[in-house]
Amino acid sequence: MEKYLKIFKDSYHGYFNYLWNEITHFHWENYFYGLILVSLIVWVLELLFPWRKNQKVFRKDFWLDTFYMFFNFFLLNLIVLIFLSNATAELFNDLLGMVGLELLDFQLLDLDALPFGLGLLIFFLVTDFVQWNTHRLLHYSPFLWNFHKLHHSVKEMGFAAHLRYHWMEPVVYKSILYIPLAIIGGFNVESVAIVHFSALAIGHLNHANLGWDYGFLKYIFNNPKMHIWHHAKVLPKHAQYGVNFGISLSVWDYLFKTNHIPHDGRDIELGFDGDENFPSKFISQELYPIKTKRRNSS
Repeated sequence: MEKYLKIFKDSYHGYFNYLWNEITHFHWENYFYGLILVSLIVWVLELLFPWRKNQKVFRKDFWLDTFYMFFNFFLLNLIVLIFLSNATAELFNDLLGMVGLELLDFQLLDLDALPFGLGLLIFFLVTDFVQWNTHRLLHYSPFLWNFHKLHHSVKEMGFAAHLRYHWMEPVVYKSILYIPLAIIGGFNVESVAIVHFSALAIGHLNHANLGWDYGFLKYIFNNPKMHIWHHAKVLPKHAQYGVNFGISLSVWDYLFKTNHIPHDGRDIELGFDGDENFPSKFISQELYPIKTKRRNSS
């Protein structure tokens, strides 16, 4: 227990110092100013090339989603995620040690031993494929869907809607992603930063008020015209759990037949069945899964 208390203390202290350093010092892997820069670029693209021309510049829930961007990208790490991540890693290593194993025993590939471009590509593909499957799980599991509803409560799409999600989601994503990334160890800071900012930019574009599909690249990269159907309130009868689960890449949806773009979805209604009863304020949205569980169990 003493070891985990130390992890708790070091996690908060270390991440606070990291966050303060990000805010006060600019560098090329700076996530704080990177988020601001990517957001401003995509927002300007929305203003220059709006798909839904009648949508206001400050669309419905624009400021709520902007708050979610900074809360989920930074404050959430400070509050809970860094400690949970570090504690989970240590717990997993302890469990392996009890049976005489180490994490290195599971490492099948060392990305550092590969040419940088190849290692980066493998890291990107593995990360995106695991996240695609995790995203499907958020829709197929009734328990997890209750948390994921927050992201699907968006009624007007814009770049900041990308990071409107419940704090439980990154816990699920990081937990499931931990072992695959341990198996392909050796990724460096540059690789993580490139993949992170690539996913951030693609995710912002997917949710932006843009009518792009990238031509033939639509079969590789997720895009606004494809992702709008993921947020459609009315789903096809053969796919009531959802469609177009791609995070950065659309290729997984085409390979596993979860793609669905029946026509131009510019003006389709967004949301989910019963979203008229979903809370509109931050705290109520965060507490929604807990309150719903209590109502269902009473």
